[in-house]
Amino acid sequence: MTEPLFREDPYRREVEARVASAQPGGIVLDRTIFYARGGGQSGDRGHILLKDGSSIEILDTVYDADRRTILHVPAEGAAVPAVGETVVARLDWGLRYSRMRAHSALHLLSVVLPYPVTGGSVGDAEGRLDFDCAAPLDKAEVEQRLNALVALDAKVSQRWITDAELEANPALVKTMSVKPPTGTGRVRLVAIEGLDLQPCGGTHVARTGKIGRVAAAQIEKKGKFNRRVRIALVPA
Repeated sequence: MTEPLFREDPYRREVEARVASAQPGGIVLDRTIFYARGGGQSGDRGHILLKDGSSIEILDTVYDADRRTILHVPAEGAAVPAVGETVVARLDWGLRYSRMRAHSALHLLSVVLPYPVTGGSVGDAEGRLDFDCAAPLDKAEVEQRLNALVALDAKVSQRWITDAELEANPALVKTMSVKPPTGTGRVRLVAIEGLDLQPCGGTHVARTGKIGRVAAAQIEKKGKFNRRVRIALVPA
């Protein structure tokens, strides 16, 4: 099992870890700050630094079939470290931070548009949500309301509840097609103070003000009862 340090401290940029196993298709560390792909958010990229000064480029991070072991996927043809070796895992921080900002912005978007969510993804400085919604949406209004929430600079935090508590509070789950993983006995909630509370395993900024200005890039009609809203972070 890999200890997922990114859940408790998404701002940590590097960590010393021990190699638990290593194959060309994936390097397993005993602990990591690399987010593993899931919940619509891509896996982190970065490097694993070896004691001899060399480094291994990591192109993706994914879960193994057991959902407890995290695989750091190296570039094709890269050498792999020895099992038991102590290494330093270092994030591509710029990429991670843009995803954190976009992910938090999508949570706020689900507040602006309080409809059931049928799909979504977190991109690199952008993202989208699909809503079970037949009403026409005004792009300028969505953007104005979204940035008003960003400007509140509300605290973003996490807490854990039991599987039973989630089952007793089904309204916490906004997504229709994807349910939060259960079976481990607890579920992680991400809270935006005074605004939002929902299950999420992703990485987020500490306050909504850190998101920066957001553009409502596009609103598409994907069906009679489906609207896709794309957002993008506006460069400072």
